[in-house]
Amino acid sequence: MNQDPRHLARVPTGISGFDELALGGLPAGRSTLVTGTAGSGKTLFALEFLARGIQRFDEPGVFVTFEENPDDVRTNAASLGLDVETWEKEGKWAFVDASQDKTRRAAHLGPYDFGPLIARIEHAIRKTDAHRVALDSMAAILTRFTDVADVRDELFRVASALDDLGVVTVITAEKSEEYDTTSRHGVEEFVHSNVITMRNVLEHERRRRTIEILKFRGAPHRTGEWLFAIDPNEGILVLPLAFVPARHRASRVRISSGIRELDVMCGGGFFQDALVLLTGPTGAGKTLTCLQYASAAVEAGERCLFYTFDETREQLGRSAASWGMDLDAMERSGKLKVVAKYPEMSSLEDHFSQLRHAIADFDPARLVIDTLSALERVATPRTLLDFLTGLGSVLRQRDITTLLTALPPDRARLMTTGSAAIEVAGLTDVTIRLHYFEAAGENQRTVSVVQARGTAHDERIRRVTIDETGLHIGRPVSEESGWVDADSGRGVRTDGDEDAVQ
Repeated sequence: MNQDPRHLARVPTGISGFDELALGGLPAGRSTLVTGTAGSGKTLFALEFLARGIQRFDEPGVFVTFEENPDDVRTNAASLGLDVETWEKEGKWAFVDASQDKTRRAAHLGPYDFGPLIARIEHAIRKTDAHRVALDSMAAILTRFTDVADVRDELFRVASALDDLGVVTVITAEKSEEYDTTSRHGVEEFVHSNVITMRNVLEHERRRRTIEILKFRGAPHRTGEWLFAIDPNEGILVLPLAFVPARHRASRVRISSGIRELDVMCGGGFFQDALVLLTGPTGAGKTLTCLQYASAAVEAGERCLFYTFDETREQLGRSAASWGMDLDAMERSGKLKVVAKYPEMSSLEDHFSQLRHAIADFDPARLVIDTLSALERVATPRTLLDFLTGLGSVLRQRDITTLLTALPPDRARLMTTGSAAIEVAGLTDVTIRLHYFEAAGENQRTVSVVQARGTAHDERIRRVTIDETGLHIGRPVSEESGWVDADSGRGVRTDGDEDAVQ
């Protein structure tokens, strides 16, 4: 009688975010094929599968290496904080070194005989009482077979032998193309009931790593490609699933934006766990608003982490000084930490890991990211959305109030790369729009609160002025007086009243 796939036993991998993608883990009783091009993360997946089994489930494992020698694997594992050598001494980890087999010339020995190798694996399994086995990478041996039918037969032989031993097996194999093929020989995926594909894609001069469950025969799973990061301390992190909790509480505590009139417009300030999106063209006052927000945190005795992707630390300090804010003094107080990086310095996944570690180390109450639009240079709209979804979950769990800035949507940019403002707007709690208009031969500014979830807010467009003391918000724009939208050129009207919000 066939087992109901809804109740098919699962084996958690322990890889952050992957078990959520797999709806519990790898289907038990079968081998899993993990394919990918060079540098896609296949070996790391196999390594983590064994390591997390020992760390989290006390399940010993056997690592069969066809390419690297065991010393290299130990060194690579140690870089992630995985002490394989200690596990070997404890009898929880065993190597089967088949790396020498690939160096023997097929002309002398003919096709590879898996019989002795299976016997060695079986011996290691029984010696360690292993529950998990990883074979990395079968491609090194499969090249010895010239007939595709032989490749299929030998793979089936190995997988069946390991399944009969009652272990859960991960087998890695290479492929030459990211999307055109699933495997090098075109038959590997048909031998296995579980197939996972890892990719390291270069698209529009931007590289991204993704993972996809191609099939879990008879078992449900999430579909599509999912962005993942490789953290130097934690290994694979599937975004955003590694960080999205089943539920989180909603804070009712309010904090100040640093601009009294903006607090009034938002119903009394921002909720403590809010993600706030501030959009506006260059020069509209986004960075100034961020600086006033950070200054308010320091004055309140709170820590603020300020990430800028547009300016150097020196440029930001100069701008702050022009509005009477001493960035150096704020940093010396220990309440402010400024991180200035150009987006091109790292991939989006690496920026995520670095930002997450900075949050853990500094433990801020507030965060500024200025500006998300700069990250469009190294990210696709989908990866940027995954980035913010994962980051948002980290921030909400810590009740960190976050101010994000972005350029407004641009029609030409939407047709090519998309818009950060549009991609993230649905994830944020508050959306604030800064805007230019022309009046009396001058560029003048307005601000409006487009949305504020969970609270009443001022929906009127208000005038904005900037002077040496900062950004100030005035009275609502009247419908009677005329002005011209600087972006569209369409006629609108304003009363020119710049008195403070009442």
